[in-house]
Amino acid sequence: MGKIVIVVHGGAGPDSEYIKQNKEGYKKGIEAAINAGYAVLESGKPAVDAVEAAVKVLEDNPLFNAGKGAALNDKAEVEMCSSIMNGKNLQSGAAAIVRNVKNPVSLARFIMDQTTHVYIGGMPGTELAKANNIALEPDAYFITDHQFELYEEAKKEAAQKPEKKSHKHGTVGAVALDRDGNLAAATSTGGLEFCTQGRIADSSVIGAGTYATNDSCAVSCTGDGEYMIRYVAAYQIAALMEYKGLGVAEACSFLIKEKCKDIEGDMGVIAVDKQGNIGMEFNSERMHRGWKSEGEDATVCIY
Repeated sequence: MGKIVIVVHGGAGPDSEYIKQNKEGYKKGIEAAINAGYAVLESGKPAVDAVEAAVKVLEDNPLFNAGKGAALNDKAEVEMCSSIMNGKNLQSGAAAIVRNVKNPVSLARFIMDQTTHVYIGGMPGTELAKANNIALEPDAYFITDHQFELYEEAKKEAAQKPEKKSHKHGTVGAVALDRDGNLAAATSTGGLEFCTQGRIADSSVIGAGTYATNDSCAVSCTGDGEYMIRYVAAYQIAALMEYKGLGVAEACSFLIKEKCKDIEGDMGVIAVDKQGNIGMEFNSERMHRGWKSEGEDATVCIY
């Protein structure tokens, strides 16, 4: 039986007074996600179960921009994106711009396991959840005071400087290695505050926000999603390992510090390889993150 590892993130981007004031809450949220995922792995269940469990904890926590704490678009609506991938067989599922789904990662898992598709978006995704008893919540459940304040700020800024939008953004994600040596990754987001209705985040794009293959590693990305999509960020890390022979930490560093060194945006990645080695890298002021390997205590960091 092999080593088990879980790594989670709760978003990368600019720092803020809100984050500083809620630092302990963020740390406890990351730790709870680690513990949930690790318990699944410790029981002998597969990595794909662990990443779903960890992400669900963060989707249920209003501090994080996913599920209950999702951002509001330019219509003051919540549209969420999520994906999950099994490194054992490259099976994957993704849900884009869905509404009212309590845990979008579980909808992505359903799409992966119970349909012949990879990607389902919009209201059909919500209808699929409803038809298959995947938990739904009313609009009010998702709208937190903090995200409404960010929406109001972004709306005001857009009116004054329509050519330039700044976003706080945020994502949650997890990668895991199970006892059988299988890898998995999952990512979920509420998107960007005051983004254009219908914007699809990298969190639901296999290869951009999420990727997992037993040939190299499992990856979950966070930051400015448009850059993750343009650079096919998650897959690039796997490719750097498979084709260039880099280690997982080295591959994460190369992507952020070399390949993407000139971008004017925030990028962050977490990854684990089939030996249980961990890679984490970000170019932003902070990235909420934590990890736990067998025989070690959980570690949680923000800066």
